[in-house]
Amino acid sequence: MNDRYLSVDQVAELLGTTTRFPRRLIEERRIRYVKVGRHVRIPESAVREYIASRTVEPVGLRQTGLRTVA
Repeated sequence: MNDRYLSVDQVAELLGTTTRFPRRLIEERRIRYVKVGRHVRIPESAVREYIASRTVEPVGLRQTGLRTVA
């Protein structure tokens, strides 16, 4: 249980968004969260998982047969 629990404000700052975005993720249950009384906390690992699952890797460039016009 070495996971750090972040507030909605901290997650928003980490993602570079407004607080509305992490709140929407919670409401739509697109990210794991923990209710501590009336407080909502998001495990840091859940934020890492969310980012990793939405990371788009670049595609390799294909060799194209470029022809020169003489």
